[in-house]
Amino acid sequence: MQTQSIIEQADGQTTPDGGARELRPRIRGMWAAVAPAWGEHAEYLDTRHAESTAEMLAAVAPKPGEHVLELACGVGGAGLAAAELVRPGGAVVMSDVVGEMTAIAATRAAERGLEHVSTCVLDLERIDQPGASYDIVLCREGLMFVPDPAAAARELCRVLRPGGRLALTVWGPRAANPWLALIFEAVGARLGRPVPPPGVPGPFSLEDAGGLAALLRDGGLSNVVVREMAAPMRSGSFEDWWSKTSSLAGPLAQILAAMPAPSIQALLADLRERTAPFRRADGGLEFPGVTLLTTARR
Repeated sequence: MQTQSIIEQADGQTTPDGGARELRPRIRGMWAAVAPAWGEHAEYLDTRHAESTAEMLAAVAPKPGEHVLELACGVGGAGLAAAELVRPGGAVVMSDVVGEMTAIAATRAAERGLEHVSTCVLDLERIDQPGASYDIVLCREGLMFVPDPAAAARELCRVLRPGGRLALTVWGPRAANPWLALIFEAVGARLGRPVPPPGVPGPFSLEDAGGLAALLRDGGLSNVVVREMAAPMRSGSFEDWWSKTSSLAGPLAQILAAMPAPSIQALLADLRERTAPFRRADGGLEFPGVTLLTTARR
């Protein structure tokens, strides 16, 4: 199984660089595999991240005529929102490390008639674009999945024009995001090892605000501000929460696919107990959540 290979590689790596090189193609495969689910739930994802996207755009204030790069775009929510703000004369490039995601983003842009929006496959650690070519860079919930975030930080700085603006989000502390952390804990308990495994970048790998700020400053960015932003998750039922979260979370989807049906049933029973404190009177679930909204300038 591909996920098992990821786990074995992470557990057996001898050097950070060597481990990262081995992990990159497997991580790309992991996200390519969940792209169909992201396409299916694109509108849900837009709604889920609407507030953080609005805050990102308010912080960088795109203007007509400016050029925007969205990295780790997924199905393109932030880039599509920015596209409305740079008309006339501006342009938006939506990019992701896997073409399966950018294909969905391109379709969504075409459906909206956004001729000034284009897509391409780009790696956050090695952004294949000229230096100083963008006024604004956006990255929503993507930087934490990069094997070498320090290299990515340098690249974010490099592609920005002098005075250019950056806005990104990553998930905050694991304990503050039980909507996902509970699944990781329950799956880890059944497997007898942490999820994600050591060496595999996961959604909480940049949960420390001070460390995140230092990472970006070391990459050459200035005026770095990191602030916590509430990002609650509400679902109409346990089944709705489980279906969406398990199918969209790249680090989880393949692990779950490899588990036999009896193990999945036992896992669901465990999660029903773990989520009881977040159950509403109508049977829905309401979880707290925290994202780290970060802005910077070159």
